[in-house]
Amino acid sequence: MVDMSGKMSSVTASAPGKCILFGEHAVVYGHPAVAVAIEQRINVKIKCNNSKSEDWKLDGLKFNPKKHPHIEAIRRRLWPAELGAPPLSIEISGQIPTASGLGSSAALSVAATAALRAARGRWFNNKTEDNSTEFWSEGFSSLIEDTDVHSIDQPSKSIRTGDNGRKIRHLSGKNAVDFDECALVAHAVEAIAQGGRASPMDSSTCSHGNVVVISDCIEQEIEWQYTRKLSTPEGEREWQIHTVSAPEDEVYLVIGNTGIHAPTSTQVEKVAKMLEKYPERMNEIETIGIIARRGIKSLLLGDYEAVGRAMSENQLMLQSIGVSSPELERLIQAAIPTSLGAKLTGAGGGGCMVALTRDPKATSEAIELAGGRTIISKFGANGLNLDEGHKALFWKI
Repeated sequence: MVDMSGKMSSVTASAPGKCILFGEHAVVYGHPAVAVAIEQRINVKIKCNNSKSEDWKLDGLKFNPKKHPHIEAIRRRLWPAELGAPPLSIEISGQIPTASGLGSSAALSVAATAALRAARGRWFNNKTEDNSTEFWSEGFSSLIEDTDVHSIDQPSKSIRTGDNGRKIRHLSGKNAVDFDECALVAHAVEAIAQGGRASPMDSSTCSHGNVVVISDCIEQEIEWQYTRKLSTPEGEREWQIHTVSAPEDEVYLVIGNTGIHAPTSTQVEKVAKMLEKYPERMNEIETIGIIARRGIKSLLLGDYEAVGRAMSENQLMLQSIGVSSPELERLIQAAIPTSLGAKLTGAGGGGCMVALTRDPKATSEAIELAGGRTIISKFGANGLNLDEGHKALFWKI
């Protein structure tokens, strides 16, 4: 059923990018990693394709599923044509450079999931005004075990059965959107795009915003959110996702891009081979874990000078295990005199570095003089946002 009775003809959602403060590479071996959302965002606007064509449109052109696997995977889960969902026109814009390690694909997936959910709405199996996850008739959540976002059998695996699947009450717009669902769908489609392997760090940070901690165990003194599981080619993986509300302060992140593309998988494999050849160097990985936990405590206290010191200490260890590069080092050294701390962010080998600073203009200028292209962000940006003015119901089953 298509319902175009809503006054607004489009839905817009946005999600932030992210950078990693601590814990790169050590997170692969069970230690925590800490990511922070940045102000730069990806915006996704959807509207019904009113032409006679049954084709989807992306930025005015015919949508090609092979070129856009993230959107295609989300479409299968939330907007299946076989259930009568109408073709859509999608517009994507934003300020996050692609292939920079700043979470552009995860931000796109989170925002697209939110926009589609708002435009479709959600059925509930209860008559009361309780919108808790347990009363969803369909959808994906870390709290629901009878649907499966990772299954290729979509859309049937998104629909609950029996009493759980009864369609009694329907909500659309902002009230239908759930942060956990957006992060979960984004993680699933990231895994599809990455050959069955993907950390939930980007998807969770782009959805929740502020500061997110990912670990193999539930960390003490910070707010645990949910468990993420994924069947990878190497076996079952499980992560614990936490959020941190860091005290506000006049501190900024200046991100410097080397312009060099270095695939994450290559850098991770490089570290794995080093540890296989020299097992004693696991001590350096464990040190990164210790630094990350110290950095988390400093964040909770709002001690950003200590956060900066932990970042610089983390960089020394990343340099030691061989994942930095001359280009990254040049930008980091340029940033140090005007910042609280600086390090590479992401897998290393190229990509970006990040500096924590109280003087973003001076730090940015220093990095650019050293050859980097910079982005400035306040520390800990907001997460997923849905434009409240656009509440049209495009389609519901």
